[in-house]
Amino acid sequence: MNDETPVIRDSPTQGESTQPDAGREAVAKKKRGKVAAKAAAAAIEGRIGHKFGDPNLLATAFTHVSALKPARNRAESYQRLEFLGDHVLGLIVSDMLYRAFPNADEGELSKRLADLVRKESCADVAKSLGLADDIKLGQVGASASARLRKSVLGDICEAVIGAIFLDGGYAAAAQFVERNWTERMRKPRRPLRDPKTVLQEWAQSKGLPTPVYREVERTGPHHDPQFRVSVDLPGLAPAEGLGGSKRAAEKVAASVMIAREGVGGGSNDS
Repeated sequence: MNDETPVIRDSPTQGESTQPDAGREAVAKKKRGKVAAKAAAAAIEGRIGHKFGDPNLLATAFTHVSALKPARNRAESYQRLEFLGDHVLGLIVSDMLYRAFPNADEGELSKRLADLVRKESCADVAKSLGLADDIKLGQVGASASARLRKSVLGDICEAVIGAIFLDGGYAAAAQFVERNWTERMRKPRRPLRDPKTVLQEWAQSKGLPTPVYREVERTGPHHDPQFRVSVDLPGLAPAEGLGGSKRAAEKVAASVMIAREGVGGGSNDS
């Protein structure tokens, strides 16, 4: 006879998990994190006024490059969306201005555009929507984090516009911009400053020489000419403007450069 007693191992009863407690807790923690992230995204969507079909676009719009691991692509930060949103914003606000001020000439429209799309204006919109605390930053000190969040608010706003444009098209982006810029556009304004003066003062503050304006092209009949003028500053790409006189074209060119470079005080700050 074989007197060896077989070794009997207890098998888990029905409904009992063999997973260690630590493993179960890790899974539960991950689930809680996902639920919290969805809730946070829904809260942002509520403030923005757009529900994203692609939630990754929303997440990317709030991700600063400092939050990316070294091996990850910088394209996963908000920078590309900011580039797109900047131009989408310019187009939408230009359309709004064109319809809102039918008697304004191109010079006045350009000055108003420069004021409405500058970084400070975008940052004000971001503040009004409470977006500062949603920015994803890397490991920085508390004071540095606060300063960085403040400095990138305008960028985040433009990135959000770019994300909405990609997710919902031009109409969705236009709805966002109209909700947040119409009151600013129609608000009684102080006298608009000459953009050439603003650009010259900004150039001097940066240690740059006086902007140089040059006529690029003159078209049309003598009684109704059209001038194309370029403005140049060292280290910056030239900006061009069109006008019925050289002076008008120079002002448009200056406004274009002001808007492109995000110059503060470009239209209304006296």
